[in-house]
Amino acid sequence: MSSYPASIHPAQSGKTSTIPSGIGSRQAWLVFAATVFLVSVPVFIEAPLVRLLPLLSLMLTFGWVGLSFALMARTSTYLWGDLLLGFSLSWLAGAIYWGWFRWEPLLHLPVEAIGLPLALVCLRQNWGKVGNFFYLGSLLGTALTDAYFYLVDLIPSWRQLMQVEPELAKPIFHNALLQMQTNWGQGWAVILALVLLTLVAGVISAGVFSYTAIAWLLRYLQTQNTWIFVWYRLAFGVAILWAIATGLLENS
Repeated sequence: MSSYPASIHPAQSGKTSTIPSGIGSRQAWLVFAATVFLVSVPVFIEAPLVRLLPLLSLMLTFGWVGLSFALMARTSTYLWGDLLLGFSLSWLAGAIYWGWFRWEPLLHLPVEAIGLPLALVCLRQNWGKVGNFFYLGSLLGTALTDAYFYLVDLIPSWRQLMQVEPELAKPIFHNALLQMQTNWGQGWAVILALVLLTLVAGVISAGVFSYTAIAWLLRYLQTQNTWIFVWYRLAFGVAILWAIATGLLENS
């Protein structure tokens, strides 16, 4: 499902297709800021709420989903609804895990990945890209965080924190920080941070180059016909046949 349908008819002279120019730089920064905020919400808002009122936190998922579909029903707010829908998946997974399974770290990543099949299906259908990539990005961050906990042997501290009262958690936090400040803990923190930065840089670079190439192609099709592509394919086909005929390529 796409909120910006557009059809291009280069063969029809005198007609100009309406091509969406994408989101502006100001809106892009707003989306980025909203993404950072929504990543922080589960940590600073959902975690305390779900510990006190797990069922209420779970039911709020339906509110987020309803609001997201209401926003997606309008072209002007579709992008925000898309983003909110991806956040709803993260909220749902967090509500389930921190409400009922927080005592077992081994279940953290599997429960957080509860929306993974839906996200992959939606992406395959080319629907809800912003929200689904937001969810996948959050899931990747969760996986790297969990990996750090396992590598630095912080899982016992996790289990202890989930079983004691908040006023008794200070010594456990202190011991966990001591483990993180060792050479082993700091080394793995640097390695995992570099992995994350490399992935982010790769995704951003691919997105920029893809957007630039597509934007150039759309501008070209608005002003030119497609005969250059026809001649290119004919020339390429002739070149392949000539290579086969002269023995440069084996005819299999």
